[in-house]
Amino acid sequence: MQSLNKFNYNTKITGVIGHPIKHSFSPLIHNLSFELSGMDYIYLPFDVPVTNLKDALKGMVALGIKGFNVTIPHKEKILSFLKDVSEEANIIGAVNTVVNEDGTLHGYNTDVHGVIETLSPFKDELANSEVTVIGAGGAARSVIYALIRTFKIGKIKIVNRTEQTAETLKEYFKTKMLFENIKSFPLIPPDLVDVFNSSKLIVNTTSMGMTPEVDDAATTIPESFTKDQIVFDVVYNPIKTKLLSLAQSRGARIVTGLKMLIEQGAKSYELWTGEKMPVEKVYKAVESYLNS
Repeated sequence: MQSLNKFNYNTKITGVIGHPIKHSFSPLIHNLSFELSGMDYIYLPFDVPVTNLKDALKGMVALGIKGFNVTIPHKEKILSFLKDVSEEANIIGAVNTVVNEDGTLHGYNTDVHGVIETLSPFKDELANSEVTVIGAGGAARSVIYALIRTFKIGKIKIVNRTEQTAETLKEYFKTKMLFENIKSFPLIPPDLVDVFNSSKLIVNTTSMGMTPEVDDAATTIPESFTKDQIVFDVVYNPIKTKLLSLAQSRGARIVTGLKMLIEQGAKSYELWTGEKMPVEKVYKAVESYLNS
């Protein structure tokens, strides 16, 4: 009978809004975290089409929902409906976490925290180094912001299938963060071997290599990688992508996207609850789930 009364009028509701929403790992991560911490919270997925965003936010406030994550396609559109947004969300132009404070909605971008925590072991060696960022979407913006603000990168090279999109992102960060040493390149792997292997850090911010397209990668040219590099892929399913496997075979140190996934969630968790997420336990549980 106790399990039937697990949730009651005291239970605080959190969740995620997006469209579609069925592939999100956030309910697994947060409900596991609440259970491990013994907190009276629940995390629910809400499928919200673009045309319903404004009404959905009114509903969130009316129902007293404590906070929620925001995913595609609402990360940019939601900014105009929020009372205020944090510095990183404002510069990146995207919100992935909202806190409801007595009916007032505040926006944050916790992907930045995820990037910082994931790359923090390499902070000293990344200072003044060259970095290649693959992709020019929302994840790329979070990565580039963190690299400039926290890691004091020397040079950034943006590689993207549509070069004009990379060029636009380059100009965006030149203007927004006054970072001048940034260049753009089209994603043509044979032409990019020198761009890749001269980089201390390579970050894939695209969905290339994500399940079920596990054979996809930004490059399959082994000479793109060296033993002195760090290669980070934000894709977390599979945990080790084709890009990471190839980089590791060349002696590079690899960083999986699972760490970033858990750490960005941990920051959202902290914003909603005021408590720390049991990160290590959650990481091991999700890692086991993905490996199974």
